[in-house]
Amino acid sequence: MGGHETLATTLPAAASATAAAREIVVTGRVQGVGYRPFVYRRARELGITGWVLNGAGKVFIFAEGPTDSLTRFEADLTGAPPPLSRPTLASSLPAIPTGGRTFEIRHSEAATESEIHVPPDLFTCEDCVRELTDPVQRRFGYPFINCTQCGPRYTIITGMPYDRPNTTMAGFPLCEDCRREYESPLDRRFHAQPLACADCGPSLSLAGRQQVTGGADALDAAIAALHAGEVLAVKGVGGYHLVCDAGNDQAVRTLRTRKQRPHKPLAVMFPLRGADGLDAVRCCVAPNEVEAAAIIDPARPIVLTRKRVASPLSPALAPGLDELGVFLPYSPLHHLLLDRFGSPLVATSGNLSGEPVITDNAEAEARLQHVADRFLHHDRPIVRPADDAVLRVMGGAPQLMRPGRGLAPMELTLPERWTCTLPTLAVGGHMKNTVALAWGSRLVLSPHVGDLDSPRSRMVFDNVIEDLQRLYDVRAERLVCDLHPGYASTRWARNRGLPVWAVQHHHAHASALASEFPGLRRWLVFTWDGVGLGSDGGLWGGEALIGCPGRWSRVASFRPLRLVGGDRAGREPWRSAAALMWATGVPWSPPVAGAALAQDAWSHKLGTHSSSAAGRLFDAAAALVLGRHTASFEGQGPMELEARAAGAGEAVVMPLAWGHDGVLRADWAGLVPRLGDAQACPGERAALFHESMAAALVAQALALRARFDYEGVGLSGGVFQNRLLTERICALLASEGIVVHRHRRLPANDGGLAMGQLIEACARDARP
Repeated sequence: MGGHETLATTLPAAASATAAAREIVVTGRVQGVGYRPFVYRRARELGITGWVLNGAGKVFIFAEGPTDSLTRFEADLTGAPPPLSRPTLASSLPAIPTGGRTFEIRHSEAATESEIHVPPDLFTCEDCVRELTDPVQRRFGYPFINCTQCGPRYTIITGMPYDRPNTTMAGFPLCEDCRREYESPLDRRFHAQPLACADCGPSLSLAGRQQVTGGADALDAAIAALHAGEVLAVKGVGGYHLVCDAGNDQAVRTLRTRKQRPHKPLAVMFPLRGADGLDAVRCCVAPNEVEAAAIIDPARPIVLTRKRVASPLSPALAPGLDELGVFLPYSPLHHLLLDRFGSPLVATSGNLSGEPVITDNAEAEARLQHVADRFLHHDRPIVRPADDAVLRVMGGAPQLMRPGRGLAPMELTLPERWTCTLPTLAVGGHMKNTVALAWGSRLVLSPHVGDLDSPRSRMVFDNVIEDLQRLYDVRAERLVCDLHPGYASTRWARNRGLPVWAVQHHHAHASALASEFPGLRRWLVFTWDGVGLGSDGGLWGGEALIGCPGRWSRVASFRPLRLVGGDRAGREPWRSAAALMWATGVPWSPPVAGAALAQDAWSHKLGTHSSSAAGRLFDAAAALVLGRHTASFEGQGPMELEARAAGAGEAVVMPLAWGHDGVLRADWAGLVPRLGDAQACPGERAALFHESMAAALVAQALALRARFDYEGVGLSGGVFQNRLLTERICALLASEGIVVHRHRRLPANDGGLAMGQLIEACARDARP
């Protein structure tokens, strides 16, 4: 299978006496995680001869030796692999012994069949952190330290197989010391592709008020700037962060003003402290056991965690909310910044609102020049952006809200009945966009792209699509998109010249959930979100669907709201509140410009549209209960409403009635006067609203159970990122003997749409 490296281990004559030989193929996550040196060392320990090499996503092994040694060797390949690998034994076949005396690590080769697995970016391991902070080590303080168990992968790969020439490290020739480590199978840096040191690798520079070059000087100046209250743009693994002192209220407010982000919460990165690394975190937030485990997970996601009442952090980090997004340093540069600075830092995406994170040095200075005082750059190119993953713990389990660095690209296996008959690309939705590529039994979900409103977002969207196909060596022959013709992703698909299948928005949500529980054959799935074009041309968003992928039927919904203002309703919650008040005959004029004109248009049915979206009901409640008439970011009102809810709450019963179209609708009219009762405490009204919405869903589930057969009840859609609502629904249904299924790996929001679109397409293929 090609040439081999000169390094090999020669075994003693006794060990080379073979009784058997095997040709073994291992797939899964086996590249970029130290798998070949692991195989080499294990073979050496057991007296096995032969060789190991990387193919395109596979590891090929020829092993010969005593039968019992071969049996142990084969078992260890999947039973005791390197911690970050995820190997699967694809095949093991008898072979003819060659009588070899060595075990070799051979050159990587392309395989005839593409089985590529792209390794994710990995957090800095404990061994490298110890070296980073040990003055006697030659990489002491080096901000790009790594080994086979840590460091960048996905963001620096230019092609597969994953070897140094196919990464952005190709431009940094190894010094003699690094080369010795790189070429020694017994060293933990053997074939660590991003390997470098201060003599041969990437370096830092600080731009801004003055140019400072040289790693140590640049870092010193950056720390001084942070202490002075400045805002820095810091280049990390997958792009830039905007960074400032999280305890400096003026610095935080300056960042908000410059970024034009008045309210949206800012994530905070904490230094590692204590036995489990979370002592500094616990000074500011109160993670439960599951949240603590999520924070220290190797993916190092941002985890939403309840704030402590007394905290040294700025109150402007997450105004109006009771949770803060917290995470730990995952790159050596982060460790150095946090350790040297000594306290938490804001680390929010380095971008303009809604756009993908910026990765290029010059572009960062051009686009963020009015936001950051200085720019802490490095010269290791980033091939593709990877924003930080975000999750929230609900019902005792982590729920992914944004797939990102460390968790995406997410490689999944399609259930056999949904095998993809031809390579298919699903392009997702318009907001929180991700895309997905499927072929055969494999599916890959991209990292978070973002909202597709801006030209730069659409450019990155286009790049991610091309990049996925090139990396995995798969070219799509069919496209799947949302039904909505106005989505940028739908327009892109329609203009490619390939066959296109359109999938209704909520069908995609339901199928994404069903893909995570392939054993269930007939579902009742509640799909609640802000908006999605319905099969009837209306705007849906509070739906219940019965069936299975490829065969969904709408069976329940809400009484529609008649909204004025089109798409503006999402950022102007007063419009949803007005629709409720005016529909129930209650005079209401919010203190916003244009309210009187809107009421006149509503009265004459001019420029109005009908929506059954549960998300609009949450917007309305936020406006009536909290006075949140306008929102500076998507979901602001509902998030604040959840945070303000006090007590268990009582439920206002929403009457159910079957429509002429066979859809069971809940009527919210009786809820309106209670929401608008200014004499009642806002916290109590917020709790009442959540309880009423939960009770309405349960009432629909029970009524539908009397008419339809279903095996499982599911929740999907952005509304079910609300922990209070979701946990209450699960508790109420459990009391009725009904188990609720929620997303395990995929986001409930539109970040999971691409997965659902692909499942819908594959399920339609499989229909008789």
